[in-house]
Amino acid sequence: MTGRRRTPRTFLPGPLTRHAKNGVFLAGAAVACASLLAGCGVVPGTTGDVGADTITVMTWAPQNTEATNKPGMPAFALAYARWINAKGGINGRKLNVLTCNDHNDSVAAAKCARRAAKENVVAVVGSYSQYADSFFPSLEGAGIPYIGGYGITNAEFTSPLSYPVNGGQPALLAGLGSALAADCGPVALIRPDTITGDQLPPLLDSGLKAGGHRASNDQRAAEDATEYDGQAERALRTTTTGTEDRGCVVPALGDRNGTFMDSFRRAREDYPEVRTATVLGSVDQTAIDATGGASGPYEGSYITGWYPVASDPRWDGMKRVIREEAFGDNRIDPADAGVQTTWIAYTVFRQIVESLGDGEVTADTVTEALGDGLEVTTGGLTPTLRWRFQDKLAAVGFPRLVNANVTLQVVREGRLVSARKGFVDTTRTLENADVDY
Repeated sequence: MTGRRRTPRTFLPGPLTRHAKNGVFLAGAAVACASLLAGCGVVPGTTGDVGADTITVMTWAPQNTEATNKPGMPAFALAYARWINAKGGINGRKLNVLTCNDHNDSVAAAKCARRAAKENVVAVVGSYSQYADSFFPSLEGAGIPYIGGYGITNAEFTSPLSYPVNGGQPALLAGLGSALAADCGPVALIRPDTITGDQLPPLLDSGLKAGGHRASNDQRAAEDATEYDGQAERALRTTTTGTEDRGCVVPALGDRNGTFMDSFRRAREDYPEVRTATVLGSVDQTAIDATGGASGPYEGSYITGWYPVASDPRWDGMKRVIREEAFGDNRIDPADAGVQTTWIAYTVFRQIVESLGDGEVTADTVTEALGDGLEVTTGGLTPTLRWRFQDKLAAVGFPRLVNANVTLQVVREGRLVSARKGFVDTTRTLENADVDY
């Protein structure tokens, strides 16, 4: 949800010209060296094995930046490849994973996409980048599907080559607004002063309004600030002045949520009590522990997520991969929404390849399988997924959003637990959202 402000581009969905692939991807030592110089990597030990019986994909995410970082996503993708290859691959084919650091930068994101096209990958799987305007043109030009992106940009729900596995920020914020409508007085949203951040207020407000609540107070903040004292003071004034109802403060600053909460904790001592709430991805159990657990500012907070809580047994398959292939890799947190999304994305990709049997696996055949209505399951972590270009939310600008379910969680005694059994479907709420896409 962070990123420098840039000129927006209006994407007009439409039919995509299919591009035939003009060569077979071959990789040797020279190519491996080139990929490392470009900021990409491959699964150790597989570089020399890339050939007709190897499927090459890419996973990208920002790493080592001053804003949002998701190193667990490419790290888990590599671990998954080691795990699946140790079991004979997918339908007897080895999985070769290229990784790329988009540096939270539009130029780097575009380079990752161009490299994916150059390397003839069959899909980009389980990735995070807020610069959809920079990477989608290269993917669309090469006919490469984008499977299981994090859901951080609206373009992920409009591009004909995007196959999201969750409802992204739209579903999270709409669900959070619905949950807060009955329990909150004034609501203040603190979000990045970016193009991506501009999309957040109407989504939160759609949920608030569905519950009969007035719109939130929209507060912009720098994405890479080292303190948020001014924003914290303003949020507290907004939610406590002239009202007897307990106000709610909603920070949605990604990796900078912790920085905001440090400022907020200091400032709140001079104001009446307020409640905090946010979306998963801006806070997780590690952040809750770091801010004081049961005695911290998140106690009692509502938090919306896409999936069941990390302790749910439906995550056992993902945890097995981590235990067997990435034990001790502290980049990979099984409670991180990015790691979870990557697991689901590769689960989807595996079923796509299996559906092709002994047939050729290319970007075109993967796209054709999805376009023919292939249904995939994720062990109950999402509903059954099936992508049609014009789905239920096409009328409000999200034609590719096929899973609008969220989970409602709450911090009780310092632990993130389910606040409501099962999923909450935000489709109807989003249908009434006033989104400029």
